[in-house]
Amino acid sequence: MRILSGIQPSGTIHIGNYFGMIKKMIESQDDGELFAFIASYHALTSVKEKEVLEKNIFEAAVNFLALGMDPEKSTFWVQSDVKEVLELYWILSNHTSMGLLERAHSYKDKTARGIQANHGLFSYPVLMAADILLFDSNIVPVGKDQIQHVEMTRDIANSFNHAYKTDVLVLPEAKVDEIVATVPGTDGAKMSKSYGNTIDMFGTKKGVKKQVMGIVTDSKELDEAKDYTTCNIYKLCELFMKEDELKELQVRYATPGEGYGHFKLTLLEKINEHFEPYIQRREHLLNNPKEVKEILAFGASKARKVASAKIEQIRELVGLV
Repeated sequence: MRILSGIQPSGTIHIGNYFGMIKKMIESQDDGELFAFIASYHALTSVKEKEVLEKNIFEAAVNFLALGMDPEKSTFWVQSDVKEVLELYWILSNHTSMGLLERAHSYKDKTARGIQANHGLFSYPVLMAADILLFDSNIVPVGKDQIQHVEMTRDIANSFNHAYKTDVLVLPEAKVDEIVATVPGTDGAKMSKSYGNTIDMFGTKKGVKKQVMGIVTDSKELDEAKDYTTCNIYKLCELFMKEDELKELQVRYATPGEGYGHFKLTLLEKINEHFEPYIQRREHLLNNPKEVKEILAFGASKARKVASAKIEQIRELVGLV
């Protein structure tokens, strides 16, 4: 079973990203053959500064490698290092109806939010289809908002297969994890950079402490018992603590004498403890960019081997030999 995931090079990542998507992606290396790419071409729809894009791509690679992406167990590369995806993108464009693209929710949502409409944004689903179909992907893990893109990929693949009386393009299945960790932000709403309520995974110790100490709570005093079931601090502790540790924390909430500041420091300790090995690995990679580039080059060579074989099949079918 081949699993394909795209990684957005979007800069700083937070613990909501980790528990919502990254942790599961890393674990999927043991579930099948994982193909994971940093979506550098896709990023061009929103990033127009060369230095920003280069930095984001490098940091995305470093972050995922630090968190356990194994270049031996998976195929991990930068999208733009495998140019075959662009050739397939153009070929598939000729089997994609305008009506299909006009129905894309993400295009409507982005333009409604004021993002300037252009061809790249409009044809984004075709490039995503090329990403998926180039590697004979069986499973594509997505959030609910991306299900339509996988369905569009199937439609495009069916159109191509029908036109050339073939089954060369494998029809992928979207995998939606129904038990997605909804990580609360410092204000209690879903953690999101858009809301400015995040706790960074790889921020400075001072910065992470400031974020944790800024978690919104009620106004109960030291000498009052506190309700852990409605507390944002406790909800975040659930991500890091074992059952016996949580029971101990529940007793502390019920016993007057401690304030929310004490619970925040407990959470901070658990966050630091959990991510410390990843932080050390990340520091090593940041200081050794040559090693990161070699890993990505190795991944790209593995991806190109699969991609070139597939595109040759398709070129022959359509008459481009």
